[in-house]
Amino acid sequence: MTTTAPSPGEQLPWHTDPYEQALRTGRGPLFLRRADGWLLPLDVERWCARADAADRSVLGRCTGSVLDIGCGPGRMVAALSGAGGRALGIDSAPAAVRHTRRLGGSALCRSVFEPLPDEGRWDRALLLDGNVGIGGDPQALLRRVGTLLAPGGLLLAEAAAAEVEEFIEVRLDDGTGPRGPAFPWARFGPSALRRRAGAAGWRVVEEWTCAERRFLTLRPAIPPSARPGPESR
Repeated sequence: MTTTAPSPGEQLPWHTDPYEQALRTGRGPLFLRRADGWLLPLDVERWCARADAADRSVLGRCTGSVLDIGCGPGRMVAALSGAGGRALGIDSAPAAVRHTRRLGGSALCRSVFEPLPDEGRWDRALLLDGNVGIGGDPQALLRRVGTLLAPGGLLLAEAAAAEVEEFIEVRLDDGTGPRGPAFPWARFGPSALRRRAGAAGWRVVEEWTCAERRFLTLRPAIPPSARPGPESR
């Protein structure tokens, strides 16, 4: 999981950061909390465990170099690296990056919207565990991911299990109340993700379900290098 990083003055100290604490213990409770009090549970225990059957269905579709966007504690990066693959995780949470490195994976503390290594040369990109909601702007996120992939590259994305489409502001909540600054987030079920992806210049090439989790493989409909620049629009 990754978020839009708050400014330095808004950062929670490590000993009160609920995400840091959850990763350190490997368990929740941890939620995203809407302003109206609605809570979205975050599956910390699964994130901190080894890759499960649904994860392995994604890993089996990963070939070449893989960029895991919002890698969290790094189970996917660790699994790919352990199998001899080339994988890099990025996450704006230092705790997630440290956890990934402890598992033997490579990770950078960085937002997907910041400069990244090997832009335009990644064979696969991952947006799992709700990370299609990063920044609350799917078009901006998907266009950015398109610039990171090599020609012929694919995005493996996880949709919400339910048919939902919402744009929200949330804060982290460890069960004792909201903590830290609010940040934009979004949730998309398969139909909404297909529609949003199409609007951002992607086409769906595969869909599958495993262990009640929903996944889509997306390909840029128009390679970034072939898209018209501002001067030709």
